[in-house]
Amino acid sequence: MINRSQSYIRSFTSDFPAAVVVYLVALPLCLGIALGSETPLFSGIIAGIVGGVVIGALSGSQLSVSGPAAGLTAIVAGAMALLPSFEAFLVSVVLCGAFQIILGFCKAGVIGDYIPKSVIKGMLAAIGLILIMKQLPYLLGYDAALVGGETASAIGAFLRAFTPVAVVIGVVCIAFQFYWEGLATKRGGWLKLVPAPLLVVLLGVGINQLMVAQFPAYALSQAHMVTIPVATSASEFFGFFTFPDWSVFTNKQVWMTAVTLALVASIETLLGIEAVDNLDPQKRISPTNRELKAQGVGNLLSGLIGGLPLTSVIVRSSANVHAGAKTKMSAIYHGLFLLLSVAFFPQLLAYIPFSALAAILIYTGYKLAKPSLFKEYYKKGWDQFIPLVATVVIILLTDLLVGVLAGLAIGLFFSARSNYQTAVFIVNDNRNFLIRLRKDVSILNKRGIKAKLDSIPEGSNVLIDSTRADFIDRDIVEMIEEFARNAAKNNIRVEIKKNHTKDAGFGTLNGNAANGTIAKEYVAQAARSTANDEQSSAKN
Repeated sequence: MINRSQSYIRSFTSDFPAAVVVYLVALPLCLGIALGSETPLFSGIIAGIVGGVVIGALSGSQLSVSGPAAGLTAIVAGAMALLPSFEAFLVSVVLCGAFQIILGFCKAGVIGDYIPKSVIKGMLAAIGLILIMKQLPYLLGYDAALVGGETASAIGAFLRAFTPVAVVIGVVCIAFQFYWEGLATKRGGWLKLVPAPLLVVLLGVGINQLMVAQFPAYALSQAHMVTIPVATSASEFFGFFTFPDWSVFTNKQVWMTAVTLALVASIETLLGIEAVDNLDPQKRISPTNRELKAQGVGNLLSGLIGGLPLTSVIVRSSANVHAGAKTKMSAIYHGLFLLLSVAFFPQLLAYIPFSALAAILIYTGYKLAKPSLFKEYYKKGWDQFIPLVATVVIILLTDLLVGVLAGLAIGLFFSARSNYQTAVFIVNDNRNFLIRLRKDVSILNKRGIKAKLDSIPEGSNVLIDSTRADFIDRDIVEMIEEFARNAAKNNIRVEIKKNHTKDAGFGTLNGNAANGTIAKEYVAQAARSTANDEQSSAKN
């Protein structure tokens, strides 16, 4: 413990400046995500504080930074439309935290390894599209977000009520982000350390203040600006916190929201932790089960005091790494900076236009769902492309949990189909047959093998090669052994080739042929045919 404290002290000169950078990234994102989630803006700040201070202290990751995530905005906004109040939603956040703590104790930190990457990418792409649709009204200066079921009428309404200055700010801020990304990538160096969201906020504030000075009639009103409650005392400040409404504890939708939040937040966290570990110059490995527990405590506390749900966020974390952070203290410092800013300088936040925050989220949505993603997965093949697209479409048509589960089912279908097609390889030359069993031969392959064995004509030579199989279902073993025992009745010679270093399931039976007596010339021909067919199969 003493050595660890000394390490934190020695790293202060690296962690403190990194925390300033992360704070400048996190502040506009906390506000923007609260805006996109259709919750009080103060809830985003609370979540940022808890994510930095509480999860930062409990996490085993030295460089990960937690906070409200863009990936959860669709779930939160959907829940806000279905639940009776924000206080009711906070119950879901508390339950989400409890579920994550349970997952941590159940050692579910490996859960992310079992979800196909195509489904995860599809989930993020759908979230990106939802972000874009939800933020369009704010970009146009219309102060009501699109809500499912009211989209058509809402579009007409905000097209009639858009504010020109808001549009200018939004479009300029989006264009600036594309420009800045290209510039930072090309030039590198210190430019990569400058947080783009901060520059976007300053740009939006600057444009509106210019309008206030030169053309006040066209400047944005306070209705289109961030509004954070201002406290005159400590007791009044703590009065801004919101608490859960436990009267909705038995509401089915509250529990459904909690389960959805727990699953998605846990997956995002595990993926984020893995990504940050890859960026860590010291290549430290974060304990995933401990991370789930830390996230659970953070979400439980955030829900109890009026904050949004939390995950490990790759945007903040990567900024932390690139800014030179060494330990988890940088995450804790950034949380304290958020607390100080909202406690002592909330008036400054009132200069930020909603359209600037909307530009940040729309750009984030584009990064999650950019066309190159779909092109990349199309090139990978239908088994990757279809689960991706299906996940996106089903999420947009239903909700996030249904879409992810459907995408997972489709992904598993393609995985099983691939294994079914490649587990058994059959080639024949005249009356010489080679049946090669590979990888895991499950009960799903039984019908295909039986049909092929039943079609083998009299007077044939059959070589059954199980040397490449890791597992063969017992029903298939018994079926092959029965075929070998009865083969002599049809004048069929059978040889079973086994790998004696593996226990594939076959007993002492070796067919009714002497060891290795099936035509040597056939084996050579079959081997050549197998190689050619396997190459063709791999290409397809």
